[in-house]
Order: sequence, then C-alpha cells, then structure tokens
Amino acid sequence: MTSREIRRQFLDFFKNKDHRIVDSAPVVPHGDPTLLFTNAGMNQFKDVFLGKGIRDYKRAADTQKCIRVSGKHNDLEEVGHDTYHHTFFEMLGNWSFGDYYKEEAIQWGWELLTGVWKLPKERLWATVFRTDDEAFEIWKNKTDINPDHILRFDEKDNFWEMGDTGPCGPCSEIHISISDDYDNPKWVNAGDPKCIEIWNLVFIQYNRDETGQLHELPNKHVDTGMGFERVCAVLQGKDSNYDTDVFTPLIDELEKISGKKYTDAINQAPMRVIADHIRTLTFAIADGATPGNEGRGYVLRRILRRAARYGRKLNLSEPFLFNLVDVLSDTMGDVFKEIVEQKDTVKKIIKSEEESFNTTLDRGIELFNEISSREKVKSSKVIPGKDAFMLYDTYGFPFDLTRVMAQEIGFGVDEKKFSDLMNEQRERARKATKEKIGGMNVLDEGLSGFELASEASTVFTGYDELKTSAVIIGIKNKNSQSFVILDKSPFYVESGGQVDDHGKLIIGDTHLKVTGLSKINNMIIHIVENETHVELKNGMSVTAAVDEKRRWDIMRNHSATHFLHAALRKIIGTHVQQSGSYVGPDRLRFDFTHFEKMTDGEIEAVESLVNDKLLENMPMIHHRDTPFEKARTMGAMMFFGDKYGDKVNVVQFGDYTLEFCGGTHVKNSSQIGLLKIVSESSIASGVRRIEAVTGRGVEEYIKKQENRIQNSEVRITELLEEKRKLEKELAEVHLKSKLGDMDSIISSPVEISGIKLFKGRVNASNMDELKSMSDELRNKIGSGVGLLIAQVDDKAQMVCIVTDDLVKEKRLAAGKIVGDVAKLLGGGGGGRPNMATAGGKDVSKIDEALDKVDQIIKSCL
Repeated sequence: MTSREIRRQFLDFFKNKDHRIVDSAPVVPHGDPTLLFTNAGMNQFKDVFLGKGIRDYKRAADTQKCIRVSGKHNDLEEVGHDTYHHTFFEMLGNWSFGDYYKEEAIQWGWELLTGVWKLPKERLWATVFRTDDEAFEIWKNKTDINPDHILRFDEKDNFWEMGDTGPCGPCSEIHISISDDYDNPKWVNAGDPKCIEIWNLVFIQYNRDETGQLHELPNKHVDTGMGFERVCAVLQGKDSNYDTDVFTPLIDELEKISGKKYTDAINQAPMRVIADHIRTLTFAIADGATPGNEGRGYVLRRILRRAARYGRKLNLSEPFLFNLVDVLSDTMGDVFKEIVEQKDTVKKIIKSEEESFNTTLDRGIELFNEISSREKVKSSKVIPGKDAFMLYDTYGFPFDLTRVMAQEIGFGVDEKKFSDLMNEQRERARKATKEKIGGMNVLDEGLSGFELASEASTVFTGYDELKTSAVIIGIKNKNSQSFVILDKSPFYVESGGQVDDHGKLIIGDTHLKVTGLSKINNMIIHIVENETHVELKNGMSVTAAVDEKRRWDIMRNHSATHFLHAALRKIIGTHVQQSGSYVGPDRLRFDFTHFEKMTDGEIEAVESLVNDKLLENMPMIHHRDTPFEKARTMGAMMFFGDKYGDKVNVVQFGDYTLEFCGGTHVKNSSQIGLLKIVSESSIASGVRRIEAVTGRGVEEYIKKQENRIQNSEVRITELLEEKRKLEKELAEVHLKSKLGDMDSIISSPVEISGIKLFKGRVNASNMDELKSMSDELRNKIGSGVGLLIAQVDDKAQMVCIVTDDLVKEKRLAAGKIVGDVAKLLGGGGGGRPNMATAGGKDVSKIDEALDKVDQIIKSCL
C-alpha cells in the first residue's frame, strides 16, 4: 500500500467506529506557552483532558503533525543515524473523551493491525505498565495475541507524560519484531530497529502538578498514537522509514541535485537528515514560525543550519533546501493544504536563511578543521573553549555545530570554558551599556548626589533651535566630569534609533564639551568634560549649543529613513515593516521585514524613488503632542521599538510619508540632498538590512570609491584565490599519490571466520588524509573490516571501518576494534559502529599492533 492508502485506511477504520475525523492542529501551538511545538496528537485536546474544555463529540481520530526537537521529547540527535527517528512526523491517533476505555482501545488496535492490515500476529508484542493488571488481562483474554508476548515494564517505558506537568497515565505499547528471532522478548524496548514500537495506547487518568503529585482526572480518556512513518515501513516491507514513499521523493530529488547515490553508505545519513529537517522547517514555517534567535525560532534556525551543514557532505554549497519545498508540497499538499498555500513564503524564508548562513558555514568548517588538526588538540581530543568561543563570537559559527562536528571525529568540547567566556562577554556588554561615561553610571545612581534646585522636567527645544539660553537646575561633580541638568535644552537624548547630540555648554568665555547625555524623570543630564573644575552652580545661566554640523547630518539621515521606508513599501510590497534602525551622523541603517534578497533592480528602483521624492522640495509638517488615537486615525505608521504615550509626535513629508516619530528632522526634503544605498544584507530569516548615506556622506562615499578604483585590491584578491586553488590541487595530487599505498592492502586481505580483514600501515600526514583513505578502502572492498595505521609526527593515528552488512549481521563495531588496537599503542579512541578513529603514543609497536588485529576481531565475533 502507498502511504496515502495507509493514512486513509486508518481514518476510515475509526470513522466506522463512530469517531469524528478532525483536522491536524498547527505544529506551532498558539495559546499554549508550555510547548515550543506540538509534539503529540493529544495537544489539541489538552483542555478536554484537564476538564477545562469540551467538544461536541466523544470520539475523535486524526493524523497530527508533530515536531520533537527539544525538552523531554527530543529526537534530534538520533535523526539520520538510525532508520526510524524523526524531528517531524505524523501521528495517527484515536481518542475517547470519557467514552470507551482500555477494552475497546486494545481490541480495536488489534483488529486494525491484524484484521485489516494483516500483520503477522506471531511478530507482535504488547507491553503494559507494571501495575496495570486490567490492561494485561484484556490483552490476554480479549485478543488472540500469544500470552507470552504480553510484557510488563516500568515508568520509563509504559507511563506516558506530555511534559513535566499535565495529563498522564499508564500506557500499552504495541511492538513488531521484524528479526528472525521474533519470538525472543529480549528485543522488546531494547532500542533495536529490528523490534520497534508502532502504536502507543495511553490511558489518561491523572494530572501531574508542579510538585510532581498525581491527581485523578474528572473523566478517564484514551489517547493513542501510531507513528505513521513507522507503520508505513512495516506495511511496505522496508527496513527503514526513509525507504518508504513518505521520504523517497525527497531523497530522489537530493540524488538528482547532488549527483550522489543514496545507496552509498556515506551519503545515507546526510540525505536522511536533510529529508527529515526540510519537513520540520516547511510545516513549522507554514504554520507561522520563523527561524530566529530565541525559543522556537532558535530551534528552527539550528535545524536549518544543521541541514545546510549536512548538505556540504553532499557537495551542496549553494542554497538548496528551499527547492525541496516543492517536492514536499507535491507529495503531502493534498493532506496538508497549508504547505501548498504558504509554499512561496516558506521557500523565501528558507532561502534567505541559507544565503545568510552559507559564508559563515564555509569559514567555520575551515577554521574547525584547522583547530582540530593541531597536535595538542588531536592529543587531548578536546576542542578548547576559547576556540569554540572564537568561532562563535568572531565568525558567527553556532556552538551546537561545533559540538556536533567534534562528536563526529570523536572529540569533545570544553563547554565550561566556552560558557565562562560567554558570561564574561555579557558582563562586558552590560558594563559598556551602563557605564556610559568614564565609569560614572548615572542610570544606576539615579539622581543620588545631585544638588537640585528644581525637579521639573527639562523642556526640549531641539525641534526649533540648536542653541538655547538656559539655567542650571541640577548639578553633580565627580572627578573631571560634571553632570548638569538644565531647565531647557536643545540636546537630543538617544531614542528610537537616533543617537545622542554632541556640543558644548557656554558660560561666559568658557566652553565645556558635552560628551554624553542621559535622561531621568524627563530631566536631561548633560555629561560634561570639566578637567579645570570650572565652578557650576544652580541658578547659573548657560548657553547650551548643539554641534550643528553633526546634528544636520543626523537629521538628514533620520528624515531619509522615512523616505526609504515608504519607497520599500512601494517597490517591494506593503509587507515591509521597520524592524530596527540606527541614525547617526555618518550613516543610516534600516532593518525591515522581507523574505528574500533584494535584486539589483529593486535596490536601484528604491534609491531612484527616494531621490525623486527628495527633489520635490516637500516641507516637513510636525504634528506635535497629538493624541495617540488621533494619530492612528491619521494613518501614521508606528516605528519599531518606540513606546508611545497618550500624546505623540507625527512627522509628515507631503502626502508621501506619515509616521510616528519623536526624533529630529530637516525642514524640507531638499535639505537631505541625495541618498545612496551602500549595502543590502540579511541579518535574520525574513529580516533584511539596508545601510545608506546622505548629504556629506554621499560625498565621502564617492571619494572612497574613486580611491578603491585606483588601488590593486581586486588583483591581489584574484592572486590569492589562484594561490588557494593551486594549493588545493597540490593537496589532492598529494593524497592520490598516497592512496597507492593501499593497493597491496586491498589485494591481500586476511580471512577470519569468513570475514575479510584489510589492514596495513600507510603514509598519511594527518587524520583527515587517513579518513579519506578509509573512505576509498570502503568503496573498493565491498564487504569487510579495514584498519589503517599511520605515524603522524611522533604519534600513531588509526582508523577502522566496518561495512554495514557486518555491523548488522555480525554486530562488529569499529569503535570497539579501534579502541582495543589503540590500547596496544598506549592510547584510546572510538566512534560509530561503521567508522571510528583512535590514536596511540608508542609508534614502535605499530607493526605488533597490526599483527594482533586478527585476534581482536576474533574476540568480537
């Protein structure tokens, strides 16, 4: 049967048992703060189980989209390395809300599996909670299962909980053994793919509170969950979920775009991971989530980057994940229409995220390989925390990828040192924010230590003038600094993306430089350099003068952001919203929502539209102290990050732009001059950034461009790239010459109990070369065990490979073999069953160790 037929038969079976067939809930559990993602079919019925909600039906069935990537139910690390774990999966389920209970649930489960789907009864096993005699007796007396196939287990396996708190209860699991030894109970719940759980019948009768106590629910319920992908594998006669028609369309597409074969063992894990992860990303984004830096957004970003990194193992270095969305839409869109309706948006978000991460990934992998190749690191098999921090902090390489890559080569990471460095960085950032000027933390100390003549708010005059006659109403001196509060001031305090003003306070012939500003209780504090300790007193008259040249540059850039925002909405769509900004004297930065890189044509069109509008000589109309609701009805746009009170300011330029804004602006659009976009980039999934200059900044930009044309940077870059390519080619030639060392190894295997052993000493410069040789060996031997040892500097390095057939049939493990060999050389190591690496200190015993490999393998059989 096809997967579509299997899904349909399940739902039809329960429809005929008077169940309401309901739609899947979104994988983003809106309204449930306890979950990052929907992780079980019962999530949408949680309120019913808690007695807080009702439905107009007592029985239900559905296929539920589920994601398990965090917390207690986290399958992420297993994905791709076994045949049946997934981050996204469908859960076929049926429910009873205070209606039928254990007897019907068990009997109907047995009827569907053995009566409808004709699964062999002798291969099925049922497990129950250790004290659930009721379920045990139902299985024994109400079905014709072999009574010896009914087993009891404890809380770990047969007591179901949605989370640390919430509905829970005993469960009865149905397992199927597909091994030749199907009558042996030792495989049940042993974590072996030859005997897997396919259906979990949960009998929800408790609610666990925050203290861990169990409370009887008002009504007893049934919640069953069947792994759709697993049952498809069973019914389609496949050893792996990834070999079913649920996944093969995705894997076929990966073969097509990569030119690699899934049947090659080395490609299986990457293709499985990618096929799984694109399902998670597509369904999560279609249901409203986006990759980001927090919560479920961070989880999605981690999954996307993990998939991109596995793509490198298939030589996919350009964005490719987004193209797989089409395949998924074609194969699952008939059941889940949202992935068809949201396909274009999903593709744009994924592509945007891929593009922003690609450069980081390539550089990070390169640096990681350099770090892991150092002799000291190879010896300790631990990536130093300072290097992991450098990868993260300097190059933006995610720490979790560093950890995964380390695990793949049998290394660890000094996570404590990494955490210490992260905490130190946070502390530095905190101090930099709070200690704004010379160690004086005005914000922390508040008005403590000030001599105050008045506690009235400072009147801001900076909208109308840049020089104001004022009176000191508050003063505090510390070391060579004075902190001055005036009754009036033209100085703008940083807010809404616009930076502080600079300038001076003038007292007679004395000019004191204002180097910073702060605001407490609407009183503007001017932070003044006063190294000569000029006496400042309350009541003293001063002139507060803003640096006019700097302020005009700021105002040009700030007004230009309004024009830029309007132009973006006009050219690329009204979905554009401001997500952040920086307005300084040197440049402006504008962050906005958009799901793909802007084309050169779009950038040019936006820039041209802005400049056309600037030349229209539009006057600025400043709606000050406007009631908030009135401003909204005017159609004014709100800016990101601003907090609005009852009265707001609105800035308007003609009929082109109308926005909430408390900043300072030019009086006329022509005062801005020209706007030049200097860069457009991605800063997060679905968020783009434009950097631009105006006025004098455009002049500076032109000068820099002229200088750049005159120098030889481009040629130097080309030469360096040429050098890098030649070095890479030489390295490849060098490696090919060394592969010739293996000819004699391949041609003269040792046979041990019918197993071929290929062993020998080879010439390799590092572990990467040694692993490449082992890959070549695996490709040529068909079936067997390979062990290669090389002397690298004054250490022995070794790699062991075991072909997949021997891992499965003989249970040989490369990690065990290489570990025993390494002990003979005074070292250690390990790894996966099919490939593992190790090192040793005593190179004089390499030949002796090779002689003993035969005996080690015999002992493993």
